[in-house]
Amino acid sequence: MRLALFGSPAFALPVLEALDTHHELVLVVTQPDKAAGRGLKFRSPAVAKRAKELGLRLEQPAKLKNNQNFFDLAAELELDAAITAAYGKILPERLLKTPKHGFLNVHASLLPKYRGAAPIQWALINGEAQTGISIMQTEAGLDTGPVRLQQKLDIETSDNSLTLFDKLAELGAETLLEALKLLHNDQLPCLPQDDSQASYAPMLSKEDGRIRWQDSADAIYNRFRGVIAWPGTWTTYHDKLLKIIDLEPASGPGGSAGEILTTEETGLRIAAGKDSVLLKTVQPAGKAKMAARDWANGYQVKKGQRLV
Repeated sequence: MRLALFGSPAFALPVLEALDTHHELVLVVTQPDKAAGRGLKFRSPAVAKRAKELGLRLEQPAKLKNNQNFFDLAAELELDAAITAAYGKILPERLLKTPKHGFLNVHASLLPKYRGAAPIQWALINGEAQTGISIMQTEAGLDTGPVRLQQKLDIETSDNSLTLFDKLAELGAETLLEALKLLHNDQLPCLPQDDSQASYAPMLSKEDGRIRWQDSADAIYNRFRGVIAWPGTWTTYHDKLLKIIDLEPASGPGGSAGEILTTEETGLRIAAGKDSVLLKTVQPAGKAKMAARDWANGYQVKKGQRLV
């Protein structure tokens, strides 16, 4: 099939490779290069870099709305379908109608659950046992189009947003190839979503990384897993930021939420709303990462004091 891919970050790389191998990928569209880092050097999205390496046609339009030149290009290519995978921009309705079979979106949740920008992270934060990939027919709404195909994936207790990201990226490519095969044979299902079952996964904010000490130990751990890539887990001690690099749920006598219970060889045990949490590695503001026990000793942290 003659296809275009709209995608920018690393999540879309397995999709790019799969389409380039099994289909005629005539166009790759990513977001423009952006200034990043201390030197504010322009950096290309991961998909743009790989498309250049493969010698694929690449477009990086700053905007799509009312972009007549881009509309003309899409029409000239006579696409059978276009694919979106974490592209990051809203597609104009006019563009959605251009390919013969429209646009298919590779979404990292079991729709209608977790519509939005951060489905992987919120599935972890909320302690889901299962997630998956939905191949969705893209329409004007936010992830509201009919589901064409789904594949489920169990979430392991050891998974975090980084490991689950990689697993779902690969599953997304596999599921898409199967969907395209069915589409080519006019056998691809088209099931409307049940809006009454919908939930949302908005972009994370810095505040989403803050530990809610009143939550259970398991809930604190789930949040830690979900925000590990960004914004990371943090709390405060005497009004100063303390980043948490590694933690795990713990057992033992509790206390009031956020209370420092014991300093142990393996870490610092803190009371949660239910059970407790063992802080293993921390990073004080402006300092290097260190064992939680070393931080407690160096900063004269005492039993009974509180993290907030």
